[in-house]
Formats: sequence, C-alpha cells, structure tokens
Amino acid sequence: MYEINRTAGIVNEGNDVRLQSAMRRACAGEKLTIGFLGGSITQGSLSTTPQTCYAYLVYSWWKENFPKADVTYVNAGIGATTSQFGAARVGEDLLSYKPDVVFLEFSVNDESNVHFLETYEGLVRRVLSDENAPAVVLIHNVCYDNGASAQLMHAKVGRHYELPSVSMQSSIYPELLAGRIENRAITPDDLHPNDAGHELVASVITCYLETVRERMETFSGQNEAVNPLPTPLTANTYEHSIRYNNKNGIPAEVEGFAKDTREQNGITDIFKNGWEASVQGAHIVFSLEGTGVSVQFRRSVNQPAPVAEILVDDDPATRIILDANFDETWGDKLDLLTVTEHMPKAVHRVEVQLIETHEDDVVPFYLNAILMAD
Repeated sequence: MYEINRTAGIVNEGNDVRLQSAMRRACAGEKLTIGFLGGSITQGSLSTTPQTCYAYLVYSWWKENFPKADVTYVNAGIGATTSQFGAARVGEDLLSYKPDVVFLEFSVNDESNVHFLETYEGLVRRVLSDENAPAVVLIHNVCYDNGASAQLMHAKVGRHYELPSVSMQSSIYPELLAGRIENRAITPDDLHPNDAGHELVASVITCYLETVRERMETFSGQNEAVNPLPTPLTANTYEHSIRYNNKNGIPAEVEGFAKDTREQNGITDIFKNGWEASVQGAHIVFSLEGTGVSVQFRRSVNQPAPVAEILVDDDPATRIILDANFDETWGDKLDLLTVTEHMPKAVHRVEVQLIETHEDDVVPFYLNAILMAD
C-alpha cells in the first residue's frame, strides 16, 4: 500500500461517545450492524469485486478487530446520487436495518453550495435522531484531477454536530499533487478508485477507527446518553423528506402513464417502482404535502426519448423541462431536479406531462418518484 499521511485525513475527531459505545458492545460479543450510505464510490464502482471496495474493507476491519461480535454489513450506496436523495431514502434503505454505525459519503456527489448544505444537514439529522442512535462518521472523497469536493460545506455540518470526519482531500490528494502517487495508479477516471484506491480510502477511515479503539479502554460510559440535536444551521426542510413512488404515491389524476409493476432487484435496480408514458399529452397529477418539490426521472443514452415538463400548483414559474435524452456514454442516469423549495407547508398540486414525443422513440419517459421536502 502507498505511504500517505493517514492521520492528516482526520479533519474532525468529533464526539466519539456513540462510536466507543458500539465498540464496547462489539468487544462484548453483541450483534452490530455497520451501514454505508453514499454514491458510486460507496456502491463499489470500479472495484474489481464487492469485497475490494472501501466499504467492505472497513466492515472487514470491524470483523477482524472484534472477532467475538456478530457483525452485519449493509451497503446502501447508489451511483450518481446525492444527499438530497439520500435524505429521502435513508429510512427505507439503511435505517430499517437498525445500524449501530453509519458512514456517510456524498462529498463528490453533492455540489459545494448552500442547497446541498441543507440537504446534507437533513440527512445527518435524520440518521442522528433515529431511535437506534447510531454513531455517524462522515467521509469526504475528492476528485483526484482537480481536488473538487463538497467538503467545505459538509465539514460545517460535521463541526456543528461534532461528528468524526475523514478526508481524502487532506490525505490522499496531496500525494498526487506532490507526484508521489500517479493518478492512474489509484483511479482510472480521477473520480472512482480502483482496488488500490479503495484500499487507500479504507485505510484513512480505519486509521481514525484505530484511534477510537485505543481510547476505548479509558471510556467511562458516563456520557453515553443521547443529547438533543443542536439548532439546525439551515432551514432544514429535508430532514423528513419523503420519496413518493408507486409503492406509496397514489396519483390524483392519471392519463397515459402506466404503473411499473416489475419486481425490483435490490436498491441499485433503480428504474423500478415508477410510472412510464410514451404518448404526447400523457399526464399524471399528485396532491402531496410539503414545502418543496423535487422530481426523479430517467435520462437515457438510448435516443431519441420523450420530453416532459413538471408544474407545481399550476404556477408557470415552477415549470421545468424534463428531457429524457442523456448525452453521455456511461449509462442511463437517475436524474433528480429540485423544482421548488421553501414554500409554505401545504398540500401542493404536482403535475408531470409529456410535451414532446417522436415516432422513433427508443424508450418511454420514466418517472421514478416525486420527492417532497418537509
């Protein structure tokens, strides 16, 4: 493994009471669930096997260091998704497994702006306030060609909630800048690590875990009570956001949209549980409560594809075009667009309508879900 300054990656030690508590229970041989939520790096993109991605390597550290414990691994990573989607799906995709420790990784998926500061805070608060009171560790990945990361915004959340945070921008990236590690030795595309890159990412995380394990022997347990969360940094409208797909969303009106009844094969089988349409003028309407509206739909590399629009409360100012044609080569994208936010909390009319179709459309328009901010 390459030599890097792993301790430099510990950018915030935070309050490790929950983490030490989990480790003490692991020492006692109790059951422990280690969960991961993030994008394609967490999912394991470009690792040669699921067992060589950073998340599984970190899980393996728990297995090796606490052999008496019954440790379960839950990987809830979905490629090309942000903390905005994470906040809406974390309950179903991760918290339903009652994790004891949660690692959150969205710093190369979120943009570094105030919108994602709010969505990230909502996700963090949702996890911290879960009844199982899991320990939370923040992971800040980085683009290895230019150092891009949402770490600046995400770190504000980490400090505010006293959360342990580890950074690849502060540990791995400097070695590339100095020329001591070649980019292609650890990543083929300057974003997704290869096996060697995943091993480096895992080593930065486990370096922090080792420091906590060393402190664990002196842990008194006196501060083990879960403290109330501090006042939010943001408007915090995403903490209780909800994803409405065809499992829980009943259209108020529907014409030309058909419910997708195919069985979903795991959370990464992303184009399921939605509605599809292929005839111009087809529309679907929902009456949903909240303060903000976002829409998820498929953008396809198989073209041509239909074009739709979304409108909230018949207000032309909210009109957004949903172009299902995707000018990339890596595959179809589950796109998520924010239509409006910070409205008065009320029941809002949300309409999606096909406005352009083509005789030779290769795929129908696929509406995955409507997301409502609280």
